[in-house]
Amino acid sequence: MNEYAPYAVTDAASRGRVVAEPRPNARSEFQRDRDRIVHSAAFRRLEYKTQVFVNHEGDLFRTRLTHSIEVAQIARSIARALNLNDDLAEAVSLAHDLGHTPFGHAGQDALNECMQAYGGFEHNLQSLRIVQQLEQHYASFDGLNLMFETCEGILKHCSPARARMLGRLGERFLNEQQPSLEAQICNLADEIAYNNHDVDDGLRSGLIDLEQLKSVSLFCRHLAEVERKYPGITGRRQIHETIRRIIDAQVTDLLFESRRRIDHAAPKTVQEVFAAPALIAFSVTMQEENRALKTFLREQLYRHHHVVRMTTKAQRVIRELFTAFMAESRLLPPQYQEIAMVEGLARATADYIAGMTDRYAIKEHRRLFLVGED
Repeated sequence: MNEYAPYAVTDAASRGRVVAEPRPNARSEFQRDRDRIVHSAAFRRLEYKTQVFVNHEGDLFRTRLTHSIEVAQIARSIARALNLNDDLAEAVSLAHDLGHTPFGHAGQDALNECMQAYGGFEHNLQSLRIVQQLEQHYASFDGLNLMFETCEGILKHCSPARARMLGRLGERFLNEQQPSLEAQICNLADEIAYNNHDVDDGLRSGLIDLEQLKSVSLFCRHLAEVERKYPGITGRRQIHETIRRIIDAQVTDLLFESRRRIDHAAPKTVQEVFAAPALIAFSVTMQEENRALKTFLREQLYRHHHVVRMTTKAQRVIRELFTAFMAESRLLPPQYQEIAMVEGLARATADYIAGMTDRYAIKEHRRLFLVGED
């Protein structure tokens, strides 16, 4: 085990669990969190939830599950290099997308639109709802009863109004404080993973090509390096060698800039991290290059007519499911009818839809709207 820096989160420095439990025997508290997340039903469902391409479009495209594993790998490596709690970084990474709807961001946007009159929908808040309430495995509590810092790391954004409803988990948003360094790492590991792997999936799909990507300086520079080192290289090897270099460059930059900021702020405790500016960051140069890559992906991949057609269909599925359940609550499974009696039909409907996989949402839509489907 690494010797953690004094400003890392540790079991001893944690604010603990809502329901007190005996300490685990052969693992840390945050390893226990990681294990509970991996064994949750919500985590298993990520296998069939979209990253960019809807689940049925191909077996080799990223899903929310593979994305979460890739984020965890990057975050754990960065945390370990900075002598931070890599178990916490891994747990937050594995849980950060648990609340994502089917059909990726298109599904979230559609469900949020449907929920506007009922408090809206946001996948980070839904992830928190899952680990605090909706997962039901344990006799002593609802949810997974995760450590405070794991839950805090899951919650990346929160409005002041919502923060006031979250008790101590919302305090940092009201006080304008930072989360732990481990949580900050997860936010940027997420960005590294989805940008690079969306490039990979976009190339695999044929919706973007290498010539287009040469307009992006970050990609072009590392592609040229690969071609110099391996003359004549083509195909998947060429793409993989380029993307792995981009990831390495981003991680190296993040480590250098974060060490510089930590040395300058010189925090002595976790509490001093909360009060400091963000200490985990890219350099200004890398931020600009990442912004250019994001712009390219937005314009050339996410707005490609093939993707737009599929996401438009997906949003229609979400809206029509929501409308059907709101019109007749008895269409919901019994456990969600129970939630409806306590928290309202809209929130129960959002819980049910958000928990669906891509293919289950399509199947449920067919069952409700096509005669002869059962």
